[in-house]
Amino acid sequence: MNNFYNTILSPIITEKATKISEKNQFVFKVKIDSNKKEIKEAIEKLFKVKVKNVKTIKIKGKNKVFKGTKGRRVDFKKAIICLNKGENLDYSGGIN
Repeated sequence: MNNFYNTILSPIITEKATKISEKNQFVFKVKIDSNKKEIKEAIEKLFKVKVKNVKTIKIKGKNKVFKGTKGRRVDFKKAIICLNKGENLDYSGGIN
């Protein structure tokens, strides 16, 4: 059995992600080797919603200097999830 929590790492909450959530699209950081089918299945099982489509983007890590030490941020993959009309997704995990 696929562990869905290993596929979906975290939601990405930025101004741009909040703006597209008005269009029923949500952004998540996902495992770099996951594919669209796995991501769709994980979102549908975890949040009990119907996914219309999934778009994925690989983000290359930046080269940075921290206290004189050169380093590189890790590469990651993000997925933009588009839900069917009438579906809503709440990943805030607020207290009921």
